[in-house]
Amino acid sequence: MMNTCTIPQGYRSPLCGYDMQRAIEFVKSSFQENLKFALNLRRVSAPLFVDRDSGLNDNLNGVERPVGFDIPAVGGAQGEVVHSLAKWKRLALKRYGFYPGNGLYTDMNAIRRDESLDNIHSVYVDQWDWEKVITRADRNVDFLQYTVRSIVGAVCDTCDALRRAFPQVKTHLDREVSFITTQELEDMYPHLPPQERETAYMREGHRTVFLMQIGKTLKSGQKHDGRAPDYDDWELNGDILMWNDVLGRAFEISSMGVRVDPESLDRQLKLAGCEQRRELPFHKMLLNNELPLTMGGGIGQSRLCMLMIGCCHIGEVQVSLWDQETLDICGEAGVQLL
Repeated sequence: MMNTCTIPQGYRSPLCGYDMQRAIEFVKSSFQENLKFALNLRRVSAPLFVDRDSGLNDNLNGVERPVGFDIPAVGGAQGEVVHSLAKWKRLALKRYGFYPGNGLYTDMNAIRRDESLDNIHSVYVDQWDWEKVITRADRNVDFLQYTVRSIVGAVCDTCDALRRAFPQVKTHLDREVSFITTQELEDMYPHLPPQERETAYMREGHRTVFLMQIGKTLKSGQKHDGRAPDYDDWELNGDILMWNDVLGRAFEISSMGVRVDPESLDRQLKLAGCEQRRELPFHKMLLNNELPLTMGGGIGQSRLCMLMIGCCHIGEVQVSLWDQETLDICGEAGVQLL
């Protein structure tokens, strides 16, 4: 496994250790309030692990290994630490009696043991997971884009407030969102790999982007990125990207989308070669129209802190484990990892 860490020349942390902790607290407490009001959400408690056989865990790209353990007190059930709460949230909306137009948000904490480590990736994942009930009429691009603009507004409001509270912070984020599909991006930059396409597009002046339709196969026969077939509708999803001045690159803060209905789930399970999942409890409920129509996503907590405060490494705003080379590079550059 290849780990990479690069410290920009001349980089210095914008805040000292104590002020960094204050700023992290400010971002987390402020943004979740802004998000709650922007999307009409209620805070709920969420699981750290789920039953392996429930079908509720996020399979990501299908190759990542979940952290698992047996639970003797529950008849030897096999627990899995969640990769995300994409499916659990939808079931929770049904169980808790949420109705169209309102939804939930929660803290999601995950362990991704097979993650390659770099400036923005860690074994530990922390994000705000949100999900809301929608109607059949809301399953369209216009509603998706309206929701994206609402989230971006909450992000920018939080960043503006952070600068007022901490004058040392100089980050400015753009509220104007450029919407583009993965196929359009491939057509523009056919010779670049996917992540380099994102950065190339944003270098042209698009500082906030919603990159749509992730998971489907493009004309080249490749995918822009993997996306599990059983939560997002690949025609109605995407990533929110913001330009990171410190790293000089596109910076993903959120993956989100309109969730699959029975028809799109049926189609995507076939395309992904995952038809065996039809027999899992969650998938049976969805195919039988027993779950509400929803949209939702995850917004990285440490990612947002890192972007807004102006840090060059995610370890400056979260506690995790790092390889010795990363520790040495950061130590030599005076970058303090928590």
